[in-house]
Amino acid sequence: MRDYEIYPLGDVELQSGRTLPQAFLAYKTYGTLNAAKSNAIIYPTWFAGLHNDNEWLIGPGKALDPDNYFIIVPNMLGNGLSSSPSNTPAPFDRGNFPLVTIYDNVRLQHRLVTEKFGITKLALVVGWSLGALQTFQWGTSYPEMVERIAPFGGTAKTRAHAQVVFGSLIAALQADSNWKNGFYTRQPAAGLAAMGRAYAPWGFSQAYYLEQLYQAEGYPTLKSYLENYWDKVFFSFDANDLIAMLRTGIHGDISATPADNGNFEQALNRITAPALVMPGSTDLFFPPGDNAYEVEHMPDAVFRPVESKWGHCFGIGANEPDSFVIDTHLKQFLQ
Repeated sequence: MRDYEIYPLGDVELQSGRTLPQAFLAYKTYGTLNAAKSNAIIYPTWFAGLHNDNEWLIGPGKALDPDNYFIIVPNMLGNGLSSSPSNTPAPFDRGNFPLVTIYDNVRLQHRLVTEKFGITKLALVVGWSLGALQTFQWGTSYPEMVERIAPFGGTAKTRAHAQVVFGSLIAALQADSNWKNGFYTRQPAAGLAAMGRAYAPWGFSQAYYLEQLYQAEGYPTLKSYLENYWDKVFFSFDANDLIAMLRTGIHGDISATPADNGNFEQALNRITAPALVMPGSTDLFFPPGDNAYEVEHMPDAVFRPVESKWGHCFGIGANEPDSFVIDTHLKQFLQ
């Protein structure tokens, strides 16, 4: 049974100028919207993430407590639940799916929040990885609406090095002979496995591998960890959907909008809401130094790195000490 809702958006003109016909967002809510409509939180998903992957940070006694807040988790465009290559009718399906940007995602989420729920103020926008990029975008695109933002494990702009890494993941997948320019008749399994192997050294830190922390997850050897986890990690996703999300990440830049026209510092300066920025201390995709620069150009931001050996994946809820730190910081921030 489906555990999420669909919000139809009609034909949507994307930032690229192309039209995505009959677009829609899949979303799930937790808690109850109060009478004043003042307790809403937006918690976007991330690359290769679905709404239920965010649930580790939601629950009674946690910062995102459904007893206190109305939490909306919109699925990122391209993730297979919201409009994606795998569920869009021809001629915009599969390899023909247009580029969707972070700006497109947030603009459509804004429609969901305002049109569906009549919300005019958000108590918080929070997100990890590409969800963090969406969080920054909310802050700069709708500063009058957002009361707080808390991006963790992600930056306001995808720097060149991360763009190269994302591109290498796409290249690994497309090297499969079954790829057929995105019009495959069966999933390119070898390419999906190669993508997983290419992601593995970037998702976690050098210390994670050196200290064999994967053993605590039930993998006795590095070989078993790579073969039994990373070689299969992306198999539940459609290949075109993964590429669509990676392309969104490659083009991630909160200033790539009509309002800022590429002026990154100007876009950061327009994030007037209090901001709690939490990078992972060993994140190889989005190193803390990038966030430190961003915080310097934001009017009311706190830079609070999370000390972790889990690299980028400190923010997926799999390592309890990291999860506790993130939740504790968020509780303090919301108070």
